[in-house]
Amino acid sequence: MTKRHRPRRGSLAYSPRKRAKSEVPRIRAWPEQDEPRILGFAGYKAGMTHVILVDDSPNSPTEGLEISVPATVVETPAMKVAAVRTYRKTPYGKRIVLEAWAENVAGDVAKRRPLPKEAVRREGSLDGADEIRVLVYTSPAAVSGIPKKVPELMEVPIGGDDVSAAYTYADDILGKAIDAENVFKEGMLVDVIAVTKGKGVQGPVKRWGVAIQDRKAFRGGKGRHIGNLGPWNPARVRWTVPQLGQMGYQQRTEYNKRILKIGPDGAVVTPAGGFIKYGLVRGAYVLLHGSIPGPAKRLIRMRLATRPHKTAHTVPDLSYVSVRSKQGVR
Repeated sequence: MTKRHRPRRGSLAYSPRKRAKSEVPRIRAWPEQDEPRILGFAGYKAGMTHVILVDDSPNSPTEGLEISVPATVVETPAMKVAAVRTYRKTPYGKRIVLEAWAENVAGDVAKRRPLPKEAVRREGSLDGADEIRVLVYTSPAAVSGIPKKVPELMEVPIGGDDVSAAYTYADDILGKAIDAENVFKEGMLVDVIAVTKGKGVQGPVKRWGVAIQDRKAFRGGKGRHIGNLGPWNPARVRWTVPQLGQMGYQQRTEYNKRILKIGPDGAVVTPAGGFIKYGLVRGAYVLLHGSIPGPAKRLIRMRLATRPHKTAHTVPDLSYVSVRSKQGVR
Protein backbone atom coordinates (compact mmCIF):
# COMPACT_ATOMS: atom_id res chain seq x y z
CA MET A 1 0.00 0.00 0.00
CA THR A 2 1.35 3.39 -0.96
CA LYS A 3 2.18 5.91 1.70
CA ARG A 4 -0.24 8.81 1.81
CA HIS A 5 1.34 12.23 1.99
CA ARG A 6 -0.90 14.98 3.26
CA PRO A 7 0.87 18.11 4.57
CA ARG A 8 -0.95 20.23 7.08
CA ARG A 9 -3.13 22.96 5.61
CA GLY A 10 -2.27 26.46 6.72
CA SER A 11 0.58 27.74 8.86
CA LEU A 12 0.15 27.94 12.62
CA ALA A 13 3.01 30.42 12.91
CA TYR A 14 0.73 33.44 13.11
CA SER A 15 -1.87 32.07 15.52
CA PRO A 16 -4.04 33.33 17.05
CA ARG A 17 -5.30 35.08 13.95
CA LYS A 18 -7.05 38.08 15.40
CA ARG A 19 -7.34 41.71 14.44
CA ALA A 20 -4.37 44.00 15.00
CA LYS A 21 -4.57 46.28 18.03
CA SER A 22 -3.46 49.30 16.03
CA GLU A 23 -2.83 50.29 12.41
CA VAL A 24 0.51 51.71 13.55
CA PRO A 25 2.72 48.58 13.50
CA ARG A 26 4.84 47.77 16.50
CA ILE A 27 8.45 46.96 15.59
CA ARG A 28 10.27 44.80 18.13
CA ALA A 29 13.62 44.27 16.37
CA TRP A 30 15.97 46.84 14.85
CA PRO A 31 19.27 46.43 12.99
CA GLU A 32 22.60 47.30 14.51
CA GLN A 33 24.44 50.29 13.07
CA ASP A 34 27.91 51.68 13.73
CA GLU A 35 27.13 55.35 13.12
CA PRO A 36 24.41 57.49 14.68
CA ARG A 37 21.40 57.57 12.38
CA ILE A 38 17.66 57.12 12.51
CA LEU A 39 16.73 53.54 11.63
CA GLY A 40 13.25 53.82 10.18
CA PHE A 41 10.66 55.87 8.35
CA ALA A 42 6.94 55.73 7.56
CA GLY A 43 4.69 56.53 4.63
CA TYR A 44 1.35 55.74 3.02
CA LYS A 45 0.75 53.10 0.38
CA ALA A 46 -0.48 54.63 -2.87
CA GLY A 47 -0.60 51.70 -5.28
CA MET A 48 1.36 49.55 -7.71
CA THR A 49 2.90 50.02 -11.12
CA HIS A 50 5.69 48.36 -13.10
CA VAL A 51 9.16 49.42 -14.15
CA ILE A 52 11.76 48.23 -16.64
CA LEU A 53 15.27 47.89 -15.29
CA VAL A 54 18.52 46.08 -15.99
CA ASP A 55 18.72 42.83 -14.05
CA ASP A 56 21.83 43.01 -11.85
CA SER A 57 21.20 39.81 -9.89
CA PRO A 58 24.27 37.58 -10.16
CA ASN A 59 23.76 34.13 -11.70
CA SER A 60 20.35 35.17 -12.97
CA PRO A 61 19.33 33.87 -16.44
CA THR A 62 18.46 37.45 -17.39
CA GLU A 63 21.52 39.11 -15.85
CA GLY A 64 22.43 42.23 -17.82
CA LEU A 65 19.12 42.27 -19.70
CA GLU A 66 16.17 44.59 -19.31
CA ILE A 67 13.27 43.01 -17.41
CA SER A 68 9.87 44.21 -16.25
CA VAL A 69 9.23 44.01 -12.50
CA PRO A 70 6.27 45.07 -10.31
CA ALA A 71 6.77 48.00 -7.98
CA THR A 72 4.85 49.71 -5.17
CA VAL A 73 4.68 53.46 -4.63
CA VAL A 74 4.74 54.70 -1.02
CA GLU A 75 4.15 58.41 -0.47
CA THR A 76 6.50 59.64 2.24
CA PRO A 77 5.74 63.13 3.55
CA ALA A 78 8.28 64.57 5.97
CA MET A 79 8.20 63.26 9.53
CA LYS A 80 8.93 65.51 12.50
CA VAL A 81 10.78 64.62 15.70
CA ALA A 82 8.63 65.37 18.74
CA ALA A 83 10.78 64.04 21.60
CA VAL A 84 13.99 62.29 22.57
CA ARG A 85 14.03 59.36 25.01
CA THR A 86 16.94 57.57 26.65
CA TYR A 87 16.43 54.05 27.98
CA ARG A 88 18.21 51.93 30.57
CA LYS A 89 17.98 48.13 30.60
CA THR A 90 16.72 46.65 33.87
CA PRO A 91 15.66 43.15 34.99
CA TYR A 92 12.08 44.33 34.46
CA GLY A 93 12.59 45.68 30.95
CA LYS A 94 13.66 49.04 29.59
CA ARG A 95 13.00 52.11 31.71
CA ILE A 96 13.07 55.77 30.60
CA VAL A 97 16.00 57.75 32.00
CA LEU A 98 15.46 61.08 30.23
CA GLU A 99 12.68 62.46 28.07
CA ALA A 100 12.89 65.81 26.27
CA TRP A 101 10.10 67.25 24.10
CA ALA A 102 10.39 69.83 21.37
CA GLU A 103 8.66 73.19 21.69
CA ASN A 104 7.18 73.25 18.16
CA VAL A 105 5.13 70.03 18.28
CA ALA A 106 2.05 70.21 16.05
CA GLY A 107 -1.21 70.72 17.90
CA ASP A 108 -2.87 67.72 16.26
CA VAL A 109 -0.41 65.42 18.07
CA ALA A 110 -2.28 66.21 21.29
CA LYS A 111 -5.23 64.27 19.89
CA ARG A 112 -3.06 61.14 20.03
CA ARG A 113 -1.65 61.63 23.51
CA PRO A 114 -1.40 64.42 26.11
CA LEU A 115 1.54 66.72 25.51
CA PRO A 116 3.75 67.94 28.36
CA LYS A 117 3.23 71.50 29.51
CA GLU A 118 6.96 72.17 29.32
CA ALA A 119 9.46 71.34 26.59
CA VAL A 120 11.48 69.09 28.93
CA ARG A 121 9.27 66.87 31.08
CA ARG A 122 11.90 64.69 32.73
CA GLU A 123 15.55 65.50 33.18
CA GLY A 124 18.37 63.21 34.08
CA SER A 125 21.88 62.14 33.30
CA LEU A 126 23.00 59.96 30.42
CA ASP A 127 24.86 57.79 32.91
CA GLY A 128 23.37 54.34 32.74
CA ALA A 129 21.53 54.96 29.47
CA ASP A 130 21.84 52.10 27.00
CA GLU A 131 19.69 53.22 24.07
CA ILE A 132 18.48 56.43 22.45
CA ARG A 133 15.10 56.68 20.72
CA VAL A 134 13.04 59.48 19.22
CA LEU A 135 9.30 59.99 19.00
CA VAL A 136 8.33 60.97 15.47
CA TYR A 137 4.98 61.76 13.91
CA THR A 138 3.69 61.75 10.35
CA SER A 139 2.09 64.55 8.31
CA PRO A 140 -1.13 63.11 6.85
CA ALA A 141 -2.59 66.58 6.28
CA ALA A 142 0.10 67.13 3.61
CA VAL A 143 -1.11 64.10 1.62
CA SER A 144 -4.16 64.61 -0.56
CA GLY A 145 -4.98 60.89 -0.68
CA ILE A 146 -5.23 60.45 3.11
CA PRO A 147 -8.58 61.61 4.55
CA LYS A 148 -7.34 62.53 8.04
CA LYS A 149 -5.38 65.20 9.81
CA VAL A 150 -4.38 63.56 13.09
CA PRO A 151 -0.81 62.28 12.71
CA GLU A 152 0.45 58.86 13.79
CA LEU A 153 2.97 58.88 16.64
CA MET A 154 5.66 56.20 16.78
CA GLU A 155 9.06 55.48 18.32
CA VAL A 156 12.22 54.94 16.28
CA PRO A 157 15.67 54.15 17.74
CA ILE A 158 18.91 55.89 16.88
CA GLY A 159 21.70 53.58 15.76
CA GLY A 160 25.30 53.67 16.89
CA ASP A 161 27.45 52.06 19.57
CA ASP A 162 28.27 55.34 21.30
CA VAL A 163 25.27 56.44 23.38
CA SER A 164 26.63 59.96 23.80
CA ALA A 165 27.05 60.41 20.04
CA ALA A 166 23.60 58.99 19.43
CA TYR A 167 22.08 61.43 21.92
CA THR A 168 23.90 64.34 20.29
CA TYR A 169 22.47 63.31 16.93
CA ALA A 170 18.96 62.94 18.37
CA ASP A 171 19.16 66.29 20.12
CA ASP A 172 20.26 67.90 16.87
CA ILE A 173 17.20 66.67 14.94
CA LEU A 174 14.74 67.38 17.80
CA GLY A 175 11.87 69.48 16.48
CA LYS A 176 13.07 69.23 12.87
CA ALA A 177 11.55 67.56 9.82
CA ILE A 178 13.15 64.43 8.34
CA ASP A 179 12.72 63.30 4.74
CA ALA A 180 12.93 59.75 3.45
CA GLU A 181 16.03 60.72 1.48
CA ASN A 182 17.79 61.44 4.78
CA VAL A 183 17.19 57.85 5.93
CA PHE A 184 17.24 55.66 2.79
CA LYS A 185 19.15 55.60 -0.47
CA GLU A 186 18.36 54.04 -3.82
CA GLY A 187 19.40 50.39 -4.01
CA MET A 188 19.11 49.80 -0.24
CA LEU A 189 17.17 46.89 1.23
CA VAL A 190 14.46 47.67 3.75
CA ASP A 191 11.95 45.67 5.76
CA VAL A 192 8.32 46.66 5.35
CA ILE A 193 5.93 46.33 8.32
CA ALA A 194 2.21 47.00 7.92
CA VAL A 195 -1.26 45.75 8.78
CA THR A 196 -2.69 43.63 5.99
CA LYS A 197 -5.99 44.13 4.20
CA GLY A 198 -8.91 43.02 6.39
CA LYS A 199 -11.21 40.34 4.98
CA GLY A 200 -13.56 39.88 7.94
CA VAL A 201 -14.80 36.46 9.10
CA GLN A 202 -14.00 33.69 6.62
CA GLY A 203 -14.56 29.94 6.59
CA PRO A 204 -11.88 27.27 7.02
CA VAL A 205 -11.48 26.69 3.27
CA LYS A 206 -10.42 30.26 2.51
CA ARG A 207 -8.80 30.93 5.87
CA TRP A 208 -6.73 27.74 6.18
CA GLY A 209 -6.82 26.17 2.73
CA VAL A 210 -8.48 22.91 3.75
CA ALA A 211 -9.90 20.71 0.98
CA ILE A 212 -13.53 20.91 -0.02
CA GLN A 213 -15.30 17.65 0.81
CA ASP A 214 -16.50 15.33 -1.95
CA ARG A 215 -20.09 15.14 -3.17
CA LYS A 216 -21.31 12.41 -0.80
CA ALA A 217 -19.89 14.10 2.30
CA PHE A 218 -22.09 17.18 2.02
CA ARG A 219 -24.18 18.03 5.07
CA GLY A 220 -24.95 21.59 4.11
CA GLY A 221 -22.65 24.45 3.37
CA LYS A 222 -21.59 22.81 0.08
CA GLY A 223 -18.86 20.82 1.80
CA ARG A 224 -16.88 23.88 2.84
CA HIS A 225 -16.31 22.64 6.39
CA ILE A 226 -13.88 20.28 8.13
CA GLY A 227 -14.70 16.61 8.63
CA ASN A 228 -14.29 16.57 12.44
CA LEU A 229 -13.09 18.70 15.32
CA GLY A 230 -10.45 16.26 16.52
CA PRO A 231 -10.22 13.13 18.75
CA TRP A 232 -12.42 12.24 21.70
CA ASN A 233 -9.50 12.65 24.05
CA PRO A 234 -8.56 15.25 25.08
CA ALA A 235 -12.22 16.19 25.40
CA ARG A 236 -11.82 19.66 23.97
CA VAL A 237 -11.27 21.30 20.64
CA ARG A 238 -7.58 22.05 20.17
CA TRP A 239 -6.40 25.40 18.87
CA THR A 240 -4.74 23.65 15.92
CA VAL A 241 -8.11 22.66 14.41
CA PRO A 242 -8.84 24.88 11.38
CA GLN A 243 -12.04 26.81 11.99
CA LEU A 244 -13.71 29.96 10.75
CA GLY A 245 -12.67 33.32 12.13
CA GLN A 246 -10.99 36.64 11.42
CA MET A 247 -8.88 36.78 8.27
CA GLY A 248 -6.59 39.68 7.47
CA TYR A 249 -6.07 42.99 9.28
CA GLN A 250 -3.00 41.52 10.98
CA GLN A 251 0.50 42.92 11.30
CA ARG A 252 2.97 41.34 8.92
CA THR A 253 6.62 41.92 8.03
CA GLU A 254 8.18 41.46 4.59
CA TYR A 255 11.95 41.38 4.46
CA ASN A 256 14.45 42.77 1.97
CA LYS A 257 12.39 45.03 -0.24
CA ARG A 258 14.72 46.86 -2.59
CA ILE A 259 14.34 50.60 -3.05
CA LEU A 260 14.21 51.25 -6.78
CA LYS A 261 13.78 55.01 -6.71
CA ILE A 262 13.41 57.90 -4.26
CA GLY A 263 12.34 61.37 -5.24
CA PRO A 264 10.62 64.58 -4.10
CA ASP A 265 8.07 64.75 -6.96
CA GLY A 266 5.46 62.00 -7.10
CA ALA A 267 4.36 63.01 -10.58
CA VAL A 268 7.23 60.90 -11.92
CA VAL A 269 5.58 57.67 -10.75
CA THR A 270 1.88 58.62 -10.68
CA PRO A 271 -0.21 57.02 -13.45
CA ALA A 272 -2.60 59.09 -15.54
CA GLY A 273 -5.73 59.75 -13.50
CA GLY A 274 -4.01 58.79 -10.25
CA PHE A 275 -3.91 55.53 -8.31
CA ILE A 276 -7.19 53.71 -7.77
CA LYS A 277 -8.69 54.45 -4.32
CA TYR A 278 -5.84 56.86 -3.59
CA GLY A 279 -5.45 59.62 -6.14
CA LEU A 280 -2.37 61.61 -7.09
CA VAL A 281 1.03 61.42 -5.43
CA ARG A 282 2.16 65.03 -5.24
CA GLY A 283 4.93 64.87 -2.67
CA ALA A 284 7.97 62.74 -1.88
CA TYR A 285 7.81 59.03 -2.59
CA VAL A 286 9.66 55.73 -2.30
CA LEU A 287 9.39 53.12 -5.07
CA LEU A 288 9.81 49.57 -3.73
CA HIS A 289 10.39 46.37 -5.69
CA GLY A 290 7.42 44.00 -5.46
CA SER A 291 4.26 44.12 -3.39
CA ILE A 292 3.82 45.08 0.25
CA PRO A 293 1.09 44.38 2.84
CA GLY A 294 -2.03 46.48 3.23
CA PRO A 295 -4.54 48.29 1.03
CA ALA A 296 -4.19 51.77 -0.41
CA LYS A 297 -3.87 54.59 2.18
CA ARG A 298 -2.50 52.17 4.81
CA LEU A 299 0.37 53.37 6.99
CA ILE A 300 3.61 51.62 6.00
CA ARG A 301 6.63 51.48 8.30
CA MET A 302 10.06 50.82 6.84
CA ARG A 303 13.30 50.01 8.64
CA LEU A 304 16.82 49.20 7.57
CA ALA A 305 17.07 45.52 6.69
CA THR A 306 17.71 43.27 9.69
CA ARG A 307 18.72 40.22 7.62
CA PRO A 308 19.96 41.61 4.28
CA HIS A 309 21.08 39.43 1.40
CA LYS A 310 24.78 38.67 1.24
CA THR A 311 24.88 39.88 -2.35
CA ALA A 312 25.37 43.64 -2.44
CA HIS A 313 22.94 45.50 -4.67
CA THR A 314 23.92 48.60 -6.59
CA VAL A 315 21.72 51.51 -7.58
CA PRO A 316 19.15 50.04 -10.01
CA ASP A 317 19.36 51.12 -13.64
CA LEU A 318 15.77 52.14 -14.45
CA SER A 319 14.90 52.81 -18.06
CA TYR A 320 11.12 53.14 -17.76
CA VAL A 321 8.48 53.72 -15.09
CA SER A 322 4.94 53.02 -16.20
CA VAL A 323 2.56 55.96 -15.77
CA ARG A 324 -0.18 54.47 -17.88
CA SER A 325 -3.66 54.80 -16.42
CA LYS A 326 -4.78 52.02 -14.08
CA GLN A 327 -8.41 52.80 -14.89
CA GLY A 328 -8.35 51.90 -18.58
CA VAL A 329 -8.11 55.51 -19.75
CA ARG A 330 -5.97 56.06 -22.80
